Amino acid sequence: MRHDLLDRASDLARRGEPFALATVIARSPPISAHVGDMALVTSEGTFFGWVGGSCTRPTVIAQALEALDDGKPRLVALDPDPESRRRPGLTVFPMTCHSGGSVEIHIQPVMPAARLVVFGVSPTARALARLGKAAGYAVDIVEPGVDAADFPEADTVLTSASAPELRAPRPHVPVHVVVATQGQWDEEALRAALDAEAAAGHPFAYLAVMASPRRFAEMRALLAETVAEERLRRIKNPAGLDLGAELPEEVALSILAEIVQLRRGRAVAAPGKAPAASEDAAARTPKGPRRVGLALAGGGAAAAAGPGQARDPVCGMTVTIAGAAHRAQLEGRDYYFCCGGCRERFLAAPERYLAAEAGA
Repeated sequence: MRHDLLDRASDLARRGEPFALATVIARSPPISAHVGDMALVTSEGTFFGWVGGSCTRPTVIAQALEALDDGKPRLVALDPDPESRRRPGLTVFPMTCHSGGSVEIHIQPVMPAARLVVFGVSPTARALARLGKAAGYAVDIVEPGVDAADFPEADTVLTSASAPELRAPRPHVPVHVVVATQGQWDEEALRAALDAEAAAGHPFAYLAVMASPRRFAEMRALLAETVAEERLRRIKNPAGLDLGAELPEEVALSILAEIVQLRRGRAVAAPGKAPAASEDAAARTPKGPRRVGLALAGGGAAAAAGPGQARDPVCGMTVTIAGAAHRAQLEGRDYYFCCGGCRERFLAAPERYLAAEAGA
């Protein structure tokens, strides 16, 4: 490859821009192209390099753009007698030059890595980042205040959900978004993801929330006032395939498996739905004594809060008082919450949750 083409290809790859490489692999003289001659075609159809003169270039550009559309390489030939050259796997076009020569050219699309955007720093979010990177995805982590050193496998660590990298993903790169905040800033993260999708101008390839169906219903109810129902229906919940996963790494594997299934064109459960036997990834906690501190508002017994802890009156989760980020005071009593969403729901109808607490 010529040095200038190598530099240009490297620059495009670094910026995440797709391009196609065209290489002459066979020729029948007289023709000006030689075996090994190469050209680069950008997604805008700009041509650099040499694979033949004006009789060859338009066909190469057109085929390169088709390769960028479907992501598949192709082998093309230009020949004065197309019928004599036809064979399986080769697309033949008439050579219009008067020289009488022919040429075969291999066109290889070079696509940027698909993006995997993970909201949160939960154990499952960390496992998903590791697995996604191993599978060849460009991994973005989104979490306010996170230290980039905690995610060495991530390509980008965003401490603001409104960063330009999140708001305006390139349209030709498939974007897969997983909200794995698990109670810390669920509604805010999902809203940021939906805002990023709107800014992109096209739907994400995958948008899923790792939360129990009841918790996701609460999130949807809060967002329904400002987000169209059609967009909310596209959100996948439960997240991941029903593999019976329990450990964070297993849950992450189930989510990545669903993304792969979607990318490869296999059947996937409709967004917002799952097989009847499926249980949400966030709710797949180990059975037995390790299921601690979780209760749903209005049902079930909550784990008793220990010293220095309080019970979230909305979801029943145990919250450490010291350093609690979400709190409220009502009639002289302090209340502590696992996330901003629970605090908002409590302040909107405190009597509902206080009555349920008193009944329990």
